[in-house]
Amino acid sequence: MQTQWLGRRDHASVEAAMRAFTRSRDATTPDELWLVEHEPVFTLGVAGRAQHLKDVGAIAVVRTGRGGQVTYHGPGQVVAYPLVNLRRLRIYIKEFVYRLEQAALDVLADYGLTGHRVSGAPGVFVRLDDPASHARMAATAPADERFAGLGKVAALGIKVSNHCTYHGLALNVAMDLEPFARIDPCGFAGLTTVDLATLGVNTTWDDAAQRLGARLSALLAP
Repeated sequence: MQTQWLGRRDHASVEAAMRAFTRSRDATTPDELWLVEHEPVFTLGVAGRAQHLKDVGAIAVVRTGRGGQVTYHGPGQVVAYPLVNLRRLRIYIKEFVYRLEQAALDVLADYGLTGHRVSGAPGVFVRLDDPASHARMAATAPADERFAGLGKVAALGIKVSNHCTYHGLALNVAMDLEPFARIDPCGFAGLTTVDLATLGVNTTWDDAAQRLGARLSALLAP
């Protein structure tokens, strides 16, 4: 997998480039991983509902081709876009999503944190009262209680075209988290969003991006 370091870029130009890359690739095109830091933007997935935008202010809102509802991208967040041929990798979408989440879980573990999956809510969460806790989460919980005591630190939304993926995973490192309060993150009202800095991790965007890129490259290798 070839890794492209894009620096800080606006979302629209990167999404357009992902679509173009995906349209032009064939069975022999090498997979790529794009790592980027976006300018402030709210993005809506294909099924995104305007009711989840509460007070966006001056931050632009764009509709994208990915799955999922609404999220925020901004400085201090590592966004990873794996452009992967699933047929060549011999996995299905569910496994692809699992591996994206696993990459984020592994990076959290590098920093001494324990991430968790929540059924029906793609992404990675941490316990707010004890982010390093290894205690198992309850297997099931009422829909209105499944996020109790949790904060979301990584979100994902993907698109698959002709067995090839684009869009991807966002890991919050050291952000201004206020814009998340202007939306229902990922369509869940009241969901708390956190970053590594909030959880007591003192690291840089570059270090987190290097770690996430390495994990994704390993997990998505043929």
